[in-house]
Amino acid sequence: MIVVWILLGIVVLAAIWGVSAYNGLIGLRNKVEEGWRQIDVELKRRHDLIPNLVETVKGYAAHESGTLEAVMKARSAAMSGGQGPAQAAASEGELSQALGRLMAISEAYPDLKANQNFLALQQELTSTEDRIASSRRYYNALVRDLNTKVESVPSNIIAGLGKIGRAEYFETPAIEAQVPNVSFGSGGSAAGPSVGASTQPGGIGGPSTQPGGVQSAPVDPNVPNPNVDRNIPND
Repeated sequence: MIVVWILLGIVVLAAIWGVSAYNGLIGLRNKVEEGWRQIDVELKRRHDLIPNLVETVKGYAAHESGTLEAVMKARSAAMSGGQGPAQAAASEGELSQALGRLMAISEAYPDLKANQNFLALQQELTSTEDRIASSRRYYNALVRDLNTKVESVPSNIIAGLGKIGRAEYFETPAIEAQVPNVSFGSGGSAAGPSVGASTQPGGIGGPSTQPGGVQSAPVDPNVPNPNVDRNIPND
């Protein structure tokens, strides 16, 4: 009889643990879905800003039609429905690259850079990007927690019975920084630009940065050098 009660107690404890584990997985899955909805809201805000930004740039750089069309094409691809987080991340990465090229155009148009509408849109876009990044970090942390539960023993058994699978991360591809070209002027030699004496401490030809260091002075050939032994006969 005691053995029966022990077995019954084990079954009850296992059932309680199973329900608790299942509820925990459901709670994590719901948080992941909520986190994704927050990212989606910020992405839509970003998409809504782009047409006004493109129209503003077009007013000053209408001949940059290729770049402007590329931005709108990338926007349309990012807004297409039915994308999961991984696919949406790839689309948003393409849009970010197109936007980067669009922003680079403004550097060649001082009037555009000074336009108040352009500055306001650029600031709002930057703020939106910050919110997307914050939402992405929160969402990916939830995805990590859910996936850990789904893959770990023994909670993976409950996940399998409840048909709770892994969630996708939202990781936008990194945009490589554009390295500016450095021009040394026409007719420069292959040896590279010449370097003058520095006026900064520790610079080439500049004062020493070592304690007690003294900046070297020009050598006068008419002044005897005290470091040379004058008793050495000349050949």
